[in-house]
Amino acid sequence: QVQVVEYGGGVVQAGGSLRLSCTVSGVTFAEYAMGWFRQRPGKEREGVSCVPYNGVSTYYHDSVKGRFTISRDNAKNTLYLQMNNLKPEDTAIYYCAALGVFTPLWRTYCKESSSGVPYWGQGTQVTVSP
Repeated sequence: QVQVVEYGGGVVQAGGSLRLSCTVSGVTFAEYAMGWFRQRPGKEREGVSCVPYNGVSTYYHDSVKGRFTISRDNAKNTLYLQMNNLKPEDTAIYYCAALGVFTPLWRTYCKESSSGVPYWGQGTQVTVSP
């Protein structure tokens, strides 16, 4: 059984930082492209940042470029999202997702449509106060 679990959400003041973690079990983590998505209040889910299985490239939503950093530790089966200089508009439920084995669609899932993503976590709330 595949499990995707997020950690690290919380409440932070604007300008602060949070680090999200995501552990994956039941699959070979190192073979999977991974991503972070979020759903802001009243809006559709959007891709925040994604990375292929080998980590050689990354995608970031324009709104988080220069502030968020995605990374992965394949030895620990863990994905991270370092979020700095947080803004109230970053308030959302953040979801971790396993995008597929060696998939070439990882950037498409993040940038255009996440339908077809096989595995999702339950989400973790991030609230940024003004």
